Amino acid sequence: MTIIRSATAKDAEAISKIWNYFICETTITFNSEKKSTEMVKDAIKSCEQDGRVFLVAEDLERILGFCTYFQFRAGIGYAKTMEHTILVIKRAKGLGVGGALMNSLCKHAQKAGVRSLWAGVSADNPSAVGFHERKGFDYIARLPRVGYKFERWIDLILLQKLL
Repeated sequence: MTIIRSATAKDAEAISKIWNYFICETTITFNSEKKSTEMVKDAIKSCEQDGRVFLVAEDLERILGFCTYFQFRAGIGYAKTMEHTILVIKRAKGLGVGGALMNSLCKHAQKAGVRSLWAGVSADNPSAVGFHERKGFDYIARLPRVGYKFERWIDLILLQKLL
């Protein structure tokens, strides 16, 4: 059984391990800076202070994935436009974990007054594009060669969901 709940500081180590796998081993994220446990604790705390949410999915054994959202761009004009991050461990793919996280995230964002939720997806991750489209995101644009990782350029796919 999978439970979706708000992340706590106690989850930071498990979250950083998941995040760092994707940072170090994949082009799913263009980020190459590893996340320390303290950085994740700060992100969770920041969400709480700003009225946003940082969610985890867990089963009886461990954290299976996480998601959060943050302002799309700086400035008051973007206050109702957010971008999200969602990552799920390989073992949990195809089990509905990502969908459950995304549903909870969208509900929270909508209640918080968010009007537009964006996904920036690596073109190397076509299954994530399909996932977002199944969750009601519209394909907006492909930005050629904007990400650079592992000595090569990667396109970024932008998807949007109006809440």
